[in-house]
Amino acid sequence: MKQNKKYFPVFIDISEKKIVVVGAGKIGSRRIRTLLDFNDHITVIAPEAQPEILELAQEGRINWIRQNYERELILDADMVLACTDDPELNSGIYSVCKCLGIQINVCSDKNKCDFYFPGVVHDENVVIGITASGADHHQAKEVREKIEKIL
Repeated sequence: MKQNKKYFPVFIDISEKKIVVVGAGKIGSRRIRTLLDFNDHITVIAPEAQPEILELAQEGRINWIRQNYERELILDADMVLACTDDPELNSGIYSVCKCLGIQINVCSDKNKCDFYFPGVVHDENVVIGITASGADHHQAKEVREKIEKIL
Protein backbone atom coordinates (compact mmCIF):
# COMPACT_ATOMS: atom_id res chain seq x y z
CA MET A 1 0.00 0.00 0.00
CA LYS A 2 1.22 3.47 -0.87
CA GLN A 3 2.59 5.34 2.18
CA ASN A 4 1.69 8.93 1.31
CA LYS A 5 -1.77 8.35 -0.04
CA LYS A 6 -3.50 11.43 -1.44
CA TYR A 7 -7.26 11.77 -1.27
CA PHE A 8 -9.37 12.87 -4.20
CA PRO A 9 -11.63 15.79 -3.28
CA VAL A 10 -15.30 15.04 -3.85
CA PHE A 11 -18.12 17.50 -3.28
CA ILE A 12 -21.41 15.81 -2.47
CA ASP A 13 -24.88 17.01 -1.61
CA ILE A 14 -25.47 16.13 2.04
CA SER A 15 -28.44 18.46 2.50
CA GLU A 16 -30.93 15.61 2.89
CA LYS A 17 -28.63 13.08 4.56
CA LYS A 18 -29.11 12.01 8.15
CA ILE A 19 -25.86 12.78 9.91
CA VAL A 20 -25.15 11.51 13.42
CA VAL A 21 -22.31 12.85 15.54
CA VAL A 22 -21.44 10.76 18.57
CA GLY A 23 -19.69 12.99 21.09
CA ALA A 24 -20.14 16.69 21.71
CA GLY A 25 -16.76 17.89 22.91
CA LYS A 26 -14.48 20.35 21.14
CA ILE A 27 -13.89 18.27 18.00
CA GLY A 28 -17.53 17.23 17.66
CA SER A 29 -18.71 20.80 18.20
CA ARG A 30 -16.32 22.16 15.59
CA ARG A 31 -17.46 19.58 13.03
CA ILE A 32 -21.13 20.20 13.79
CA ARG A 33 -20.62 23.95 13.24
CA THR A 34 -19.11 23.21 9.83
CA LEU A 35 -21.81 20.73 8.85
CA LEU A 36 -24.66 23.11 9.72
CA ASP A 37 -23.88 25.17 6.62
CA PHE A 38 -24.63 22.11 4.50
CA ASN A 39 -27.21 20.07 6.44
CA ASP A 40 -29.98 20.62 8.95
CA HIS A 41 -30.63 16.95 9.83
CA ILE A 42 -27.86 16.54 12.39
CA THR A 43 -28.36 14.37 15.44
CA VAL A 44 -25.87 14.55 18.28
CA ILE A 45 -25.57 11.69 20.77
CA ALA A 46 -23.83 12.61 24.01
CA PRO A 47 -24.75 12.66 27.69
CA GLU A 48 -22.91 15.99 28.09
CA ALA A 49 -21.96 18.67 25.60
CA GLN A 50 -20.18 21.94 25.03
CA PRO A 51 -22.43 24.97 25.76
CA GLU A 52 -22.63 25.65 22.02
CA ILE A 53 -24.35 22.28 21.46
CA LEU A 54 -26.95 23.07 24.13
CA GLU A 55 -27.60 26.41 22.45
CA LEU A 56 -27.94 24.83 18.98
CA ALA A 57 -30.36 22.24 20.39
CA GLN A 58 -32.44 24.93 22.11
CA GLU A 59 -32.60 26.86 18.83
CA GLY A 60 -33.82 23.69 17.08
CA ARG A 61 -30.82 23.61 14.72
CA ILE A 62 -29.73 20.12 15.84
CA ASN A 63 -31.35 17.18 17.57
CA TRP A 64 -29.42 16.40 20.76
CA ILE A 65 -30.05 12.98 22.27
CA ARG A 66 -28.75 13.40 25.81
CA GLN A 67 -27.57 9.90 26.54
CA ASN A 68 -24.72 7.49 26.02
CA TYR A 69 -24.28 5.96 22.57
CA GLU A 70 -26.37 2.89 21.72
CA ARG A 71 -26.03 1.18 18.35
CA GLU A 72 -29.78 1.47 17.67
CA LEU A 73 -29.41 5.25 17.52
CA ILE A 74 -27.34 5.16 14.31
CA LEU A 75 -29.12 2.41 12.35
CA ASP A 76 -30.82 4.84 9.93
CA ALA A 77 -27.88 7.24 9.56
CA ASP A 78 -26.29 8.04 6.22
CA MET A 79 -23.09 9.35 7.78
CA VAL A 80 -21.62 9.04 11.28
CA LEU A 81 -18.84 10.98 12.96
CA ALA A 82 -17.38 9.23 16.00
CA CYS A 83 -16.01 12.11 18.06
CA THR A 84 -15.82 10.76 21.60
CA ASP A 85 -12.70 10.82 23.75
CA ASP A 86 -12.92 7.03 24.11
CA PRO A 87 -10.94 5.26 21.33
CA GLU A 88 -12.54 1.91 22.17
CA LEU A 89 -16.04 3.35 21.82
CA ASN A 90 -15.08 5.09 18.58
CA SER A 91 -13.74 1.77 17.28
CA GLY A 92 -17.00 0.03 18.18
CA ILE A 93 -18.98 2.70 16.34
CA TYR A 94 -16.68 2.20 13.35
CA SER A 95 -17.36 -1.56 13.33
CA VAL A 96 -21.13 -1.07 13.43
CA CYS A 97 -21.01 1.47 10.60
CA LYS A 98 -18.84 -0.77 8.42
CA CYS A 99 -21.28 -3.67 8.91
CA LEU A 100 -24.24 -1.46 8.00
CA GLY A 101 -22.60 0.32 5.07
CA ILE A 102 -22.74 3.72 6.78
CA GLN A 103 -20.04 6.23 5.89
CA ILE A 104 -17.90 6.79 9.02
CA ASN A 105 -15.27 9.24 10.20
CA VAL A 106 -13.46 8.39 13.44
CA CYS A 107 -11.84 11.54 14.77
CA SER A 108 -9.23 9.63 16.76
CA ASP A 109 -8.01 7.24 14.05
CA LYS A 110 -7.37 8.31 10.46
CA ASN A 111 -7.21 4.64 9.43
CA LYS A 112 -10.88 4.21 10.41
CA CYS A 113 -12.30 6.86 8.13
CA ASP A 114 -14.26 6.47 4.92
CA PHE A 115 -13.69 10.19 4.45
CA TYR A 116 -11.56 12.86 6.05
CA PHE A 117 -13.23 15.90 7.49
CA PRO A 118 -11.70 18.81 5.58
CA GLY A 119 -11.06 22.34 6.60
CA VAL A 120 -13.84 24.25 4.85
CA VAL A 121 -13.88 27.79 3.53
CA HIS A 122 -16.93 29.16 1.78
CA ASP A 123 -17.99 32.49 0.42
CA GLU A 124 -21.37 32.66 -1.29
CA ASN A 125 -21.23 30.00 -4.04
CA VAL A 126 -17.54 29.10 -3.62
CA VAL A 127 -16.75 26.15 -1.35
CA ILE A 128 -13.17 25.07 -0.77
CA GLY A 129 -12.14 21.94 1.13
CA ILE A 130 -8.61 21.60 2.50
CA THR A 131 -6.88 18.45 3.70
CA ALA A 132 -3.33 17.36 4.35
CA SER A 133 -4.46 13.74 3.86
CA GLY A 134 -4.63 13.25 7.61
CA ALA A 135 -0.90 13.90 8.02
CA ASP A 136 -0.55 17.52 9.17
CA HIS A 137 -3.62 19.25 10.62
CA HIS A 138 -1.57 22.35 11.42
CA GLN A 139 -0.57 22.78 7.78
CA ALA A 140 -4.17 22.38 6.63
CA LYS A 141 -5.30 24.99 9.18
CA GLU A 142 -2.65 27.45 7.97
CA VAL A 143 -3.75 27.01 4.37
CA ARG A 144 -7.42 27.43 5.35
CA GLU A 145 -6.64 30.67 7.19
CA LYS A 146 -4.73 32.04 4.17
CA ILE A 147 -7.62 31.22 1.85
CA GLU A 148 -10.10 32.88 4.23
CA LYS A 149 -8.06 36.09 4.05
CA ILE A 150 -8.03 35.97 0.25
CA LEU A 151 -11.79 35.52 0.04
